[in-house]
Amino acid sequence: MLTAKQHELIRFIQQRLEETGISPSFEEMKEALDLKSKSGVHRLISALEERGFIRRLPNRARALEVVKLPEDAVTSGGRARAANDVGATMAAAVTAKAVAPEPANDIIDVPLHGRIAAGAPIEAIEGQSSMPVPAALLGPGEHYALEVSGDSMIEAGIFDGDFALVRRADTARDGEIVVALVDDEEATLKYLHREAGRIRLDPANGSYEPQVYDAHRVKVQGKLAGLLRRYH
Repeated sequence: MLTAKQHELIRFIQQRLEETGISPSFEEMKEALDLKSKSGVHRLISALEERGFIRRLPNRARALEVVKLPEDAVTSGGRARAANDVGATMAAAVTAKAVAPEPANDIIDVPLHGRIAAGAPIEAIEGQSSMPVPAALLGPGEHYALEVSGDSMIEAGIFDGDFALVRRADTARDGEIVVALVDDEEATLKYLHREAGRIRLDPANGSYEPQVYDAHRVKVQGKLAGLLRRYH
């Protein structure tokens, strides 16, 4: 049995998915349900998720999927119409309040896979931890984070201790900054270039030389999508 707020929320999410194909932001859900903070939205979503009504799609911004609707919403026509009317009223309220589009303030937990060299290649450590990242920094696709070690990419604005946000990919265009895995055991963050059947990994620091390998020795593991920096 769902509470009134849980029922309202799942109907609102379903309606927005049907209308736009995109689940509403936490800000929109907060306004629609007249809640004081987004923490209330988090609690409602967690409760619906635990009961199997919705699920979160990993590593995607604003990604909620309605697995099932409350029984009274699908078996009782009168109640379903009433729920739809509630959803329409809430959607209208959100539209009225939204003088300008609200930015998506959702947070996504992305896997944190240890450290990566921005100098000579070092071992890429597969970790089990994760880090919260604002969804606005990520585009489509699956992402992970790596802590940068070294200074070979400083002229590209990438510094020791930064966190590289990487979109998983196994191909890249020449000139893109990639995570390159060398000999299946060492990873480095560099500009990718192809020349005469070989791969050249270029630094962004005049103190370092390019690294050149036979093409079969290098695998692209992802492309740089963004950076996070902590100030102490």
